[in-house]
Amino acid sequence: MTEGPPAEDDLVPVSVRLGTVVPPEDPEDWTRPLTWVVAAGIVAGAGVAAAWYAFAAPGSTAAPAAGTWATALALGVGAAAAGATQIGRARAFAGTLAAALLGGLLVVLVGAASAGERQLGAATPTLAHAFAAAAAGVGGALPAAMANGLVAGWDSRLSRFLAAATIGGATAALIVPRLFLP
Repeated sequence: MTEGPPAEDDLVPVSVRLGTVVPPEDPEDWTRPLTWVVAAGIVAGAGVAAAWYAFAAPGSTAAPAAGTWATALALGVGAAAAGATQIGRARAFAGTLAAALLGGLLVVLVGAASAGERQLGAATPTLAHAFAAAAAGVGGALPAAMANGLVAGWDSRLSRFLAAATIGGATAALIVPRLFLP
């Protein structure tokens, strides 16, 4: 017995046949301002690092430069901003850490791309400062993530951001000089 052409109903999805068509939702709605806050929070550290390396790249790895501090602070504060947009304790915590980890990776990639020469046995100054800034920024984002998780129930996103950013920025600032000990 051979099968003939498919019946007309077989070509139409079941949901259409039953009359319950639901259009798929767009997972990222870029018209919403909070989406832009998250995106800016993730790339803040990399943007600061790229601008720093373009105008005044570090010449040595002996001590932290002003750009190292600025990049670490931008990474920690940007991650706190990304986490403050989330609703719920777990999402705020995870959002802050995810933004910091992705932002830290971007900072290291910018440092590697900005390294003019490759050295054997030692990192170039841009890569060394990028790694230190990324480590300090991610280290600052951990207490910021805890703070975002604790204050996730607050009504004002601005107050949630300020609480987490203060803790994350202060921690990142404390970590930077410890990464350059002799």
